[in-house]
Amino acid sequence: MQHNRAGRKLGRTSAHRKALFRNQLTSLFLHERIQTTISKAKELRPLAEKLVTLGKRGGLHARRLALRDVTQDAAKRLFDEIAPRFATRPGGYTRILKLGQRQGDAAEKAIIEFVDFDFAQRRAEKKAADKTVEKKESLLDKARRLVTGKGSGDKEAGKADESTEGADGKTEKKAVKKAAPKMTKAAKDSAPKATKTPRAKVEKKGGSTTRTPRKAGGA
Repeated sequence: MQHNRAGRKLGRTSAHRKALFRNQLTSLFLHERIQTTISKAKELRPLAEKLVTLGKRGGLHARRLALRDVTQDAAKRLFDEIAPRFATRPGGYTRILKLGQRQGDAAEKAIIEFVDFDFAQRRAEKKAADKTVEKKESLLDKARRLVTGKGSGDKEAGKADESTEGADGKTEKKAVKKAAPKMTKAAKDSAPKATKTPRAKVEKKGGSTTRTPRKAGGA
């Protein structure tokens, strides 16, 4: 009979297991729903419910105890948003939903989430957040246009003009090259050849070079 052997090791050392639960708890409090294996979900559930109880208790000491297991952002969300929703509930803040076997290693998958999690509401909130981000970007473009007189559309138009100008320049060069007549061999022979000016010889004596002195005035 199994005695004093509670808890799963999950194939990890104690430090690795603690880091795993810290990451999962942080994700659970930030997103209120995570997907994992059923063994990890069963081990995570009592830890999450104890932290929710700390959030219901409130106070500085409870916050410091929670910060040992989650990040600062997750603790803030736990105490300010999640815990007040369960103020009248005596326990059982999370639930585990089985998803079947995972392809590859056939591990049993599961979802752990809070019992009042509303998927449609979260989806609407996410869409609203995306819209606010787009609105902020448009306001930034407007401010940039007021300051510089150019926006993102003007930049794209400028790039298009540069590309067309470059293409026109290339076509003009090609046309000039085609228009220039080629010289025949007889014309090349009859053309006067340019004479090369002889360079001043430099005499070497003992490895040093002698050069003509410069004129006065730096000319």
